[in-house]
Amino acid sequence: MTKMVAVTACIAGIAHTYMSKANLEKFAKKNGVEIKVETQGAMGMENKLSEADIKAADVVIFAVDTNVSERERFEGKKILTVGTSEVVRDGEKTIEQALALIHN
Repeated sequence: MTKMVAVTACIAGIAHTYMSKANLEKFAKKNGVEIKVETQGAMGMENKLSEADIKAADVVIFAVDTNVSERERFEGKKILTVGTSEVVRDGEKTIEQALALIHN
């Protein structure tokens, strides 16, 4: 099974952060992909990805409008970076782009 991890973070750290998380989870499940999503929002870092989660991932999605905290954890991984608005509008496209990145 394909495995992905993601970080979501918007400027305000409220709505788009969590809406992006929900859409990524929804469309990953629809596409048979296992995903774990860390949010970096107003409440700080939630659902922090473990080193094992990151290592096992085939691709990383940064759905962010700001800097990713502790970005160095993801060095050496294939990374797709998109804005949170894109994920909120079309989460399925984001998952498809991530899948394409794995297979290229």
